[in-house]
Amino acid sequence: MEGYIESDPSVLGEPLLVIGRQVPTAHGGFVDLLALDETASLHVIELKRDKTPRDVAAQTLDYGSWAATLGRSDIDHIFATYRPGLALEEAFADRFGDTLPEEVNTAQEFTIVAASVDNATERIVRFLNEDFEVPINVVFFRHFQDNGSSYLARSWLVDQSEQAKSSISAVSRKNKTREPWNGSDWYVSFGEEPTGRQWVDGMKYGFVSGRGGKVYSRTLRTVPIGARVFAYIPKVGYVGIGTVAGEAQRYHKSTLLVDGAERQLRELDLSGNYRHEGDESDDNAEWVVPVDWIRAVPQAQAVWKAGLFSNPNTATKLRSQFTIEHVTAAFGLDD
Repeated sequence: MEGYIESDPSVLGEPLLVIGRQVPTAHGGFVDLLALDETASLHVIELKRDKTPRDVAAQTLDYGSWAATLGRSDIDHIFATYRPGLALEEAFADRFGDTLPEEVNTAQEFTIVAASVDNATERIVRFLNEDFEVPINVVFFRHFQDNGSSYLARSWLVDQSEQAKSSISAVSRKNKTREPWNGSDWYVSFGEEPTGRQWVDGMKYGFVSGRGGKVYSRTLRTVPIGARVFAYIPKVGYVGIGTVAGEAQRYHKSTLLVDGAERQLRELDLSGNYRHEGDESDDNAEWVVPVDWIRAVPQAQAVWKAGLFSNPNTATKLRSQFTIEHVTAAFGLDD
């Protein structure tokens, strides 16, 4: 059964990515299976043959308390041991068709797989799940044969629609659940618009820009001078790596160093449009950040592969080491 679930974890009722099997804990035990769901919550899966004694719930919670302490580096190490040579980001993208969230293991779920449980175990699990919202449950599998065909039936002790989805993790663990930031690298989304900004302008004159209200321009305006930025065109890929050369300014006030001379951006020969209705307000204006490109390529040469980081914010700290290493290598900037 352990091998069957490992090969097809969706048998548990939702898509899962198995990241480890027989994983040793810090307290001498071995977790049968560890998996991530599409939100990067961690699933602790324990399998017990025949009737399950009441201490199984205690053992599962013990393993769960250990799993809740795992930081991003721990998760990476477990997966690297389980699937050598494959990046967690790539496996996650292949399984779920999406980018691995910045924060991993912010929540946990505990599943006991059994043929049956005794009354004590049932009472304990229901008590924890229904009264205290601990995300623990028991799934029963029964094997049937009929006219030469085999069937596997699944049922849950606590109805899935009622199962607790809360996390036992704490906010204070946030810095452990995501990769550490190196203090210098930033992700910047350069969203092209048919009647707006164009990457050919940013690549030629050295800038990134964004608008759309506080939620977008505010993040761009926090990128400091000297930061290294990775420019990304949504749904296309990474097109540039450079160093921020000046503070963010509104479009109509922004200046850039072009051919050794300081020029007003609005006076340059631009392919895109950077004026917007209502841009008298800071919140509606296009904000421009000057960048000295270390390497910038046309959109047709953008770098992309499954698992690379992307984010709807205009700018955010780039923590994904997988993205940093892959993009710098693709641009020939390994050193």
